[in-house]
Amino acid sequence: MTTFTASQSRSLVDWLSYLEAIHPATIELGLERVGDVARRLGLTTLPCKVVTVGGTNGKGSSCAMAASILMAQGYRVGVYSSPHLLRFTERVRVQGNELTEARHCEAFTAVEAVRGEIALTFFEFATLAALWLFARANLDVLLLEVGLGGRLDATNVVESDVAVITSIALDHCDWLGDTRELVAIEKAGIYRTGKPAISGEPEPPLTIESEALRLGAQLRQVGRDFRAEVAGDHWDYHGLNHYAGLPVPALPLMNAVTVLAALESLGLPLSEAAIQQGLASAQLAGRMQKLQDSPLVYVDVAHNPHSAAYLATRLRDIPCRGVRRAVVGMLKDKDMAGSLVQLSGLISEWHLAPLGGPRGATAEQLMVALGEEATCHGSVAEAYRSVLAQSGPLDMVIVFGSFYTVADVLAGHSQEES
Repeated sequence: MTTFTASQSRSLVDWLSYLEAIHPATIELGLERVGDVARRLGLTTLPCKVVTVGGTNGKGSSCAMAASILMAQGYRVGVYSSPHLLRFTERVRVQGNELTEARHCEAFTAVEAVRGEIALTFFEFATLAALWLFARANLDVLLLEVGLGGRLDATNVVESDVAVITSIALDHCDWLGDTRELVAIEKAGIYRTGKPAISGEPEPPLTIESEALRLGAQLRQVGRDFRAEVAGDHWDYHGLNHYAGLPVPALPLMNAVTVLAALESLGLPLSEAAIQQGLASAQLAGRMQKLQDSPLVYVDVAHNPHSAAYLATRLRDIPCRGVRRAVVGMLKDKDMAGSLVQLSGLISEWHLAPLGGPRGATAEQLMVALGEEATCHGSVAEAYRSVLAQSGPLDMVIVFGSFYTVADVLAGHSQEES
């Protein structure tokens, strides 16, 4: 294992390699270890409003819309998200900007100085370092995206003012349970006694309400306590407040509704103008992100049946007069067949690529899950180059299946632009 003396200067690359080496497991849920270190650093209660955002899908887009609205109102906002697409520094943003590598190294040093013999996973160490940075950023609001589940996730060491669950679907079943009822219990673990608890899941398992009741949280559910009415390219919000004529955002509307419920529960003044501006300008890399027009190319991190179904609805709304080709790479511990079937009938040509690492599925495994004719490639980059070469101006290319798949394409795309 890599070791350092106290006097050595570590680059961010050094630190990330070190974090990967100091704990044998990628995931080890539980708050005892990370909670001990957080208390030593004084990070369990932060000097700002905190909104914790959990859910199977929609966490990132919800944080992006909430941040956009809050910043339009003039608040100073921090966002913690994971995983990153191209750079580790994407995970910590203040006012929409990444912090320097030097600041991240400073935060890692602070965590390392107090953790002693406590073993931390990569995500736990990174989360504590992020919280250390946010505690010093003079924030008004921190939007904290849950990594996995909720109840035992490292982000749950922080006391939040509002907790949000965006959606409930089956994913990470080995960790969270194999029914929506069990998954909901894990995710509802971010709810807090006496604090607003927002549920944006339109078909909530009964355990959402029972857990909120057990914890003494103030549950507000979509469809019951807040809702949207859509009329063309505008929509109305009905909740504690009523906002009319809001712009339909580029990100999922279902999450925008949940975001407004969370923000009005936070108790900070918000103007309708800020809401309008924030919704209109919110965007997030890797979520139906358009890379070019001719041929039309989109990338999306959809990686489970729930997010793939939403991707399918978006694709149906985009006319394609030519051939629609898909480049897909997935992790083998995801529901590959359940995800791919969501786009059945929408894709004319499938191009499958392997992902590296022990969790990556091979192109052949994807072919079995797909159950129809496809072309297998040696890598995501190779598949993407091949598809672009054979696509004409009227064709469409959609790249999806994993953060890693989208990252590979974005990395190549940014290199070509530079």
